Amino acid sequence: MTSVSAYLGKHPDQITKADIMRFVRERGIEMVDFMYPAGDGRIKTLNFVINDEQYLDNILTFGERVDGSSLFPFIEAGRSDLYVIPRFRTAFVDPFAEIPTLTMLCAYFDKDGARLESSPDFTLHKACKALKDEFGIEFQAMGELEYYVVSDLDPAFPAENQHGYHESDPFAKFNSFRTECMHLIAQTGGCIKYGHSEVGNFTLEGKNYEQNEIEFLPVAAEDAADQITLAKWIIRTLAWKRGLDVTFAPKITVGKAGSGMHIHMRLVKDGGSVTVSDGGLSDIAKRAIAGLLKLAPSITAFGNTVPVSYFRLVPHQEAPTNICWGYSNRSALIRVPLGWTSHTDMCAAANPSEAVRPDIDGSFKQTFEMRSPDGSANAYLLLAALCVGVRLGLELPDGLEQAEKTFVDVDIHKKENAARLAALESLPDSCSASADCLERQRAFYEACGVFDSRAIDGAIRELRAFRDGTLRHDVEGNPTKVAELVRKYLHCG
Repeated sequence: MTSVSAYLGKHPDQITKADIMRFVRERGIEMVDFMYPAGDGRIKTLNFVINDEQYLDNILTFGERVDGSSLFPFIEAGRSDLYVIPRFRTAFVDPFAEIPTLTMLCAYFDKDGARLESSPDFTLHKACKALKDEFGIEFQAMGELEYYVVSDLDPAFPAENQHGYHESDPFAKFNSFRTECMHLIAQTGGCIKYGHSEVGNFTLEGKNYEQNEIEFLPVAAEDAADQITLAKWIIRTLAWKRGLDVTFAPKITVGKAGSGMHIHMRLVKDGGSVTVSDGGLSDIAKRAIAGLLKLAPSITAFGNTVPVSYFRLVPHQEAPTNICWGYSNRSALIRVPLGWTSHTDMCAAANPSEAVRPDIDGSFKQTFEMRSPDGSANAYLLLAALCVGVRLGLELPDGLEQAEKTFVDVDIHKKENAARLAALESLPDSCSASADCLERQRAFYEACGVFDSRAIDGAIRELRAFRDGTLRHDVEGNPTKVAELVRKYLHCG
């Protein structure tokens, strides 16, 4: 819940316009901001000074007009009028504003008063609705936001290069920055699982780079996209105010850990998880994984959207390159952690004063994780693409057989497993190749009217415009060129 919903004593879904007006009046709010995701995945802002209650009522009811051609590359200037209407359930008090400001995320509408078919948020809505309508399943998701904090060098308590995983103060210098970010994200409604320092730490060109991660709890996918988008805005803004820099870029330099934006998924039906059955992964989840793997080559068009994305997706590192899945296998594209299906009371084992619960069941915690996406992604379009993959898997008549064929239970990058590796398909190696994959598989995304054809065309055009088909090979052994590319895409997404 946000500070607004807590104050009103209501679940966010129950907040009305009258509630918003009461909050503004009673809390002395002087400004209202509308925020909305654009085609580049970044959040945009429109500010309003609240002159009187009639004006507030007006903007809450009718929203405001914006220039769609400046927000989305596929909207022509001659037909660019769009309208942003606030979604009351997303209201929060801006933690950075000096003037008391209430902020809400918005939905896009066209000139005829209909939801904009090609907008990222509505695309995700349609994807979730199609899955729910056909199978009665709610698609839940949670993101893992990895990012680097960039700062001046601090010689005290230097961390060991590439050994920052879960490091504590004083060897990790930005734990307090991360926890402050987490606190502010929670105030905007973010449901956070945990935060920690990550493996990556190094120095480069007189600067210190320290990797961190904030991971969320699984929620309805539309909420998950809101939370990821707002979290990136909060992390960047707080860093700027603290004189720091942060980057969600997938790769900073060769030979150092890249940053992903892994997405965990959970399938819920009639209020309960259907991801697990009889202490293991359910057939429903296995079918869903089969669909995700079938679309994996084109999912990169939404999850890996800049050339340096494919500097991270290289063999023999933790980032995946081959299309397969496995249990607790970090070399696989989709990883399934099964620790909570054992029915073992680990709490009692760690705490002798606790009575053992023989009926303990942690299956509600079970997820399956897509490991290819990175911070360049537009969270709404990425989650929409993943939801399409889940639905496709449930539709495939041979879904279980396909899941069995792509299952691996070994580290596929070890020499002794070379034959198994050779039998697996690979992810594309560039934006250009990703665009070709999307062109071939676009019918799956356009089915049920989920992805608008104009948005697919726009994504393909943008990816091909990079002309990076041989880029990885071209810059190999050229650190100067790699550094130029890193700087160019440092603040992608």
